[in-house]
Amino acid sequence: MVNAASSPTFYEFDSTELLRLYREMDDHDEEPVVVYHSHTATEAYPSRTDTDLAQEPNAHYVLVSTREHGNSEGPVEFRSYRIVDGVVTEEDVEIQE
Repeated sequence: MVNAASSPTFYEFDSTELLRLYREMDDHDEEPVVVYHSHTATEAYPSRTDTDLAQEPNAHYVLVSTREHGNSEGPVEFRSYRIVDGVVTEEDVEIQE
């Protein structure tokens, strides 16, 4: 989904698009497994906003930080978390080629 806020430091979903997505998933008896987004200026750790908006206790919240290289070639920080009732727990990530 596109960041409806069009901001490099804050994100929000378009409510119409989000409702359509959840209805489509419900029609197919699906649920969110991964929720991901990027942090362009900070580390790949859930912000207060990320934690407050986390509504899927079974989902993996994946964050990618591009703070070191922006849109240029270079390593990125890639981390995954579970966020349940405001509690953030990091998960191990193994990247395979």
